[in-house]
Formats: sequence, C-alpha cells, structure tokens
Amino acid sequence: MANVTPCFTLAELAQRIGAELIGDPQHKISALATLQSAVATDLSFIANPAYKKHLVNTHAGAVICAADLAEFIVGNKLIVANPYLGYAQLTSLFDASLIYQTGIHPCASIGNNCTLGKDIYVQANAVIGDDVTLGDDVIVGAGAVVGANTTIGARTKLYANATIYHGISIGTDCIFHSGCVIGADGFGFSPSAQGWVKIYQLGGVIIGNKVEIGANTTIDRGALDDTFIDDGVIIDNLVQIGHNVRLGKNTAIAAHTAIAGSTQIGDNCTIAGAVAIAGHLILADKVHITGMSMVSSSIDEAGSYSSGVPLSPTKEWRKNAARFRQLDNLANRLIKLARRVPDDE
Repeated sequence: MANVTPCFTLAELAQRIGAELIGDPQHKISALATLQSAVATDLSFIANPAYKKHLVNTHAGAVICAADLAEFIVGNKLIVANPYLGYAQLTSLFDASLIYQTGIHPCASIGNNCTLGKDIYVQANAVIGDDVTLGDDVIVGAGAVVGANTTIGARTKLYANATIYHGISIGTDCIFHSGCVIGADGFGFSPSAQGWVKIYQLGGVIIGNKVEIGANTTIDRGALDDTFIDDGVIIDNLVQIGHNVRLGKNTAIAAHTAIAGSTQIGDNCTIAGAVAIAGHLILADKVHITGMSMVSSSIDEAGSYSSGVPLSPTKEWRKNAARFRQLDNLANRLIKLARRVPDDE
C-alpha cells in the first residue's frame, strides 16, 4: 500500500504530546518545518531562544513552545515544558519512509525451519538463513542478510543491505541502518613463529529493545561470551564496537568512535564523536566523554571527561606542541630544584 500524506488536527497533536493548545483545535497540519520555511499547514517548534527572532515572520500553522515564549507567538501554539521533546515525539507521524506493506518478495530467500511472525515484510534480494525467528511486524530491507540461528524481535527494522551474522539475538523495536554489520569476528589473533593465528570468535551479540544502530557501524561478536548492547542504546554511523564490549542502558555514542574489546560502559553515558576507548576498561554510569578524547584508563565516577586539544591558530599550536615535548625535561629540573631547597618548617 502506498504511503498516505499525513493530516492531523492541532487537537490531535496536542493530545499526543500532552500540550496546552491555544488557538484553533481544528486547524490541519500535514508536515513539520522550521520557523523560517514553514507554511500554514506546517507545525514548527522553538527550543532555543536564539531563534526567537524568527517568530515574528514565521508562517507556521502552529508552533510548539515553552510557556515563557508563548507571548511572542501570534498564531496557534502548543505549550509544553520541553518543546524539543514534543517535536521529537511527533516526528514519527510525518516520516515519509514508513512502510505499510507486508509479505515476502518473490526474490527474497528464506531458509529452512524459520519462524516468521505476523505481518512481516521481506524485500527483494533479502536473505534469511536457516532457523531464524522473526517477530511480528519485522521489516527486512532489500539486500539485507540475516544469518542462521538469529532471533529478531517484533517491530524491528533492517534497512537495505544491513548484515546480521549468525547466532545474534535482537530485541523489539530496534532499527538497523544500511551497511551496518552485527556479529562479524572480533579482532582476535595470537602471534606465533609462523605468523598470526586466528582466534575463532565463538560468542555472539545480544542486543536489547529500542536500540538504534547507524549506517556502516560494526559490532563484533564475542570471543567466548557475547558482546552485549542493553536497552535504549543509540549508536551513530561509522562506529566500531569491539568483541565482548558491554554497553549499558540508554548510552549514546556519536560517529567515528572506536571501543576496543572487553570494555564495559555504564548506563546513561554519552560518548561524543571520534573518541577512542582502550580495551578492558570500566566506565561508570553517567560518564560523558567529549569529542576526540582518548580514554586509556577506567573511570569510576560520573561526570564529564576530556582529552582532545581544542583548535588554535597553527603558529600558536606549534609553540604549544614544542613546549609539550619539553614538559618531561622541565619536570625533572623542578624535581632537582625541589630537592635542593628544604621545605619550610
């Protein structure tokens, strides 16, 4: 069935996000838009006061706002405590990518002894291995691969060309974007006189509920025990998760981050872009790592941690880099000087 253009009254939208509606409850909304580009059938929002200047000229049919900005909006408004959250809650209603079809495309391949839930949708050239279980309303995109003995929970969606290896367990309401690879071998090798000896990775990957994995992200299977991704984790594009890593509930990881094997990260952590985390570490709950940081030791207290060097003019950076190389020499000189000068009694 083809997608239908959405249309909702302001009363319906207000009820969905628990907003106080001031204005016409029957006004029709068919899209979301920015304050600058919105027209009368669009709903917009303001979460950052820096955009208050656009309220005067906006043509939005209604604006989601906090109570302290309501007086600056002439037209319809939906007042909530957290406008950004209200906007987020409504985006699913207007997502043009949502698929309403069901069935198995004749060009898809389904293995033996599979258990298929109700209303699943398997697109062209998808491959489902033997002994796979797909829950109700699962979507497997075109060219996606699900390996043997894998279980995928209800309403989970695999976009085109996502690859799920064998022996993987995935919960409900998850999203896997194109090109992600779940369950490839971890980077395990033993040196020998004849070269590297491969350590076959005998574990799997367990992924909880409401997890979203970005495009071209990889999550390696465990060496013996499983790699574990807990409920509510969100991972951006181009992230590397090593074997036997454990990610706690609702942790968020931004693009280009790499986490080495057997590291454990707690609940409600945020890892910014291009962070490198060494292996066999433990990070406590509510740890926040800023962009381009290198984490080389465990962190046992919640808080924000940084190690990346902020950008500066090249001339200034070169001076600081030269001074950094002199720190050890300067420290040794200070130690020798301290030994010569007795402490004050």
